[in-house]
Amino acid sequence: MEKEKYVAYVSTYTQGDNHGIKIYDVDMENGRFIEKDQVEITNSSYVTISHNEKYLYSITDFGVEAYQIRKDGGLELLNFAPINGMRGCYLSTDYTDSFLFVAGYHDGKLTVLKLKEDGSIGEITDEIFHKGLGSLADRNFRPHINCARMTHDNKYLLVADQGMDHVNVYRFDRKTGKVLLADVIRSAIESAPRHVKISRDGRFIYIVHEWKCYIDVYSYTEKKGQPMFEKIQSVETAQLERGSSNATSALSFSEDHRYLLSTVAGDNSAVLFSVDESTGMLTKIFCLPISGEYPKDAILFPNNKFLVSLNHESNDMTFFHVDVENGTMIMNGPPIEVNVPNCITFHRIEK
Repeated sequence: MEKEKYVAYVSTYTQGDNHGIKIYDVDMENGRFIEKDQVEITNSSYVTISHNEKYLYSITDFGVEAYQIRKDGGLELLNFAPINGMRGCYLSTDYTDSFLFVAGYHDGKLTVLKLKEDGSIGEITDEIFHKGLGSLADRNFRPHINCARMTHDNKYLLVADQGMDHVNVYRFDRKTGKVLLADVIRSAIESAPRHVKISRDGRFIYIVHEWKCYIDVYSYTEKKGQPMFEKIQSVETAQLERGSSNATSALSFSEDHRYLLSTVAGDNSAVLFSVDESTGMLTKIFCLPISGEYPKDAILFPNNKFLVSLNHESNDMTFFHVDVENGTMIMNGPPIEVNVPNCITFHRIEK
């Protein structure tokens, strides 16, 4: 059987370089990247791929851009759309690829945009500014939306607000593209919920907290038309007594959803958990250094044998061979330089 081929899309800030998306061929056997192409876009703080795997969407200054993914993994620009606000930090699509959700860290704004059949971005269907005062007198004293992700049944939008220490649960109208607050998942004071991930079957929700360095696991059901979330586990990503500089950043599932990966800035480590798909519970496998500064994002290769860390402050990517059975990871070759990397996603390309 011919081996599957992948490309990796890496989004970056553009400081002295106007190419904000880097494209790499993925060497699955050796756990390395080979530079393939780059895309001219300013300050790509986040990228996401549609569920039908045909389109890539990226944050850029003043809005979002849509790209068609070519057969070889290259990108062809479809269009740009404004979001009527400051530059976003995260975006995702609903499960029918009919709408795009943009989270605004700087202005605390959620923006919903219509997606057209050809993958291009249409008009804004809803926009909401979060309001309130947070618990910290510095960065987190006001709303900072950092993530917006749909539940798998396409009914509720989960919006993580780091400044307000909670995740707003919005009921989503798939006909109008409007959202309406249905519930709030409250986190500990000064915990700063940063990212939300959902199990493959949609039954479990994972919320990582940046400032207090832990992951909450919730079960999710719907009863009588209302979303129900029950906390079933909390696990540490780092021990706070090791220094107040620790802050959890990334959260990503392996392609087969058997593992959940997080990273911690400060002690600059990667934390890998196994996932019990029947219960949703997490078991820590290892917490090991990533040989870089501020691992803003990290991901396992699709074969679960390698790991790459995007190190935002040391301007590089570091690669590791991962042995899940023995709970180890060993550096795999030299770092690859990349200017101010933000996030990464893999894409399987046609043979």
